[in-house]
Amino acid sequence: MQESGENYLETILVIKEKKGFVRSVDVARELNFSKPSVSRAMGILREDGYITMEPTGEIRLTEKGKARAEEIYGRHRLLTAFLTAVAGVPKPLAEENACRMEHILDQEVADGIRFFMEEHYPQWEKEFLTPDC
Repeated sequence: MQESGENYLETILVIKEKKGFVRSVDVARELNFSKPSVSRAMGILREDGYITMEPTGEIRLTEKGKARAEEIYGRHRLLTAFLTAVAGVPKPLAEENACRMEHILDQEVADGIRFFMEEHYPQWEKEFLTPDC
């Protein structure tokens, strides 16, 4: 899956957690993309089995889509905390960089960072992440 698809899945997951439901217009607003661009992306994600579209317009992640979205969002959160705690980077800059890094990080590297954080910062999720992250 390409980075753009991962961004859409992650965005759907985050909006769902905040609002309880997701529509294409919500995704367009969140990403600052045009509605036609989001519509096309939703069609691709639906064809690939990552989402379903309800007749009401609600977007729902499939099990496959939810698993992928949670994986990407988990990396985002991990990298944000790592950059904040270890590198001393301000949270907004850490967030911005985590958004780019999460898509290219090998699983072995992510596991190593997670191990480091759990060893040295056992409460990393509570200490370095706010609810909106």
